[in-house]
Amino acid sequence: MEIAVLANDEQWKEINTGLVHADFLRIFSLENIPPVVEACLFLQESEQFNFNISSVPIFINSVSVTLKEIHAPGNIFRINGWNSFLSRETWEISGLLNEHVEPIFAALGKKIIVVPDEPGFISARIIAMIINEAYFALEDKISTKEEIDTAMKLGTNYPYGPFEWASLIGPNRVCSLLEKLSMHDKRYLPATLLKEAANA
Repeated sequence: MEIAVLANDEQWKEINTGLVHADFLRIFSLENIPPVVEACLFLQESEQFNFNISSVPIFINSVSVTLKEIHAPGNIFRINGWNSFLSRETWEISGLLNEHVEPIFAALGKKIIVVPDEPGFISARIIAMIINEAYFALEDKISTKEEIDTAMKLGTNYPYGPFEWASLIGPNRVCSLLEKLSMHDKRYLPATLLKEAANA
């Protein structure tokens, strides 16, 4: 199975981890998709997709923006392409699954969990809130970034501390998701220091 992949260097490295049974054809623009591919992975975030480029299943990295918001046709699916999420064994996916999708994920060596077409999926919401709480703790001078990271890794066995995760994902992405979620639920309001990090 041949899959076209539009990705930055970090995403490209992550996507090539694990037991992959697909041939990846790395592309650098949406204009040069080879006609022989059976699927496309667009891992670089964008809110402007040209959905007429291909009729094959297309998986877009769209954590905050839903399929409904971008009026995506049935061959478009959302995944979480944040750094550190692509190398996971299980991916969350939103979209109308059909018989063409599961073989693609089998070739990618990934299990899938179908989730509603909502901003943040499930895991990104949880990680964003953990990061946000860490920034609130920093604002309250409870501890340092390094000590909070160490405490979370040792206390919860997380692979990264919240500030390490924020650095990997990008504070701007975390803040953007929280701001969108906070429009409907004020519990998601981002911490002041997180907003400052996002704007830095």
